[in-house]
Amino acid sequence: MDVVLWIVAGVLALAFLAAGLTKLTQPKEKLRATMAWVEDFSPGVIKGIGAVEVLAAIGLILPAALDVVPVLVPLAAVGLVVLMAGAAITHARHKEFPMIAINLVLLVLAAVVVWGRFGPYSFTS
Repeated sequence: MDVVLWIVAGVLALAFLAAGLTKLTQPKEKLRATMAWVEDFSPGVIKGIGAVEVLAAIGLILPAALDVVPVLVPLAAVGLVVLMAGAAITHARHKEFPMIAINLVLLVLAAVVVWGRFGPYSFTS
């Protein structure tokens, strides 16, 4: 199961690194073409969401890989659970139901990491 948790964390890290870098590097006007929800937020908030996604991606892998404060791994996953819950609510307001499904899948994957790394497959046990 430890290997499965590493794989799930790696997949999440890649997904959120890509999503976060997109939000950090693209102007709001360009994001608007593929992300209707950006209309609800200022450019600063969008950049902030991107930064949180990049930091979470880093937090899912580096602390455990470097054995430096590995408790940050499940904490990063908790942050992603909260972020995906908010994303699902935002997409629901826009009636973007396929996106809600993606948010829920990512939320469940992050919750698995939370369960495993705070629980039976903790780095400290």
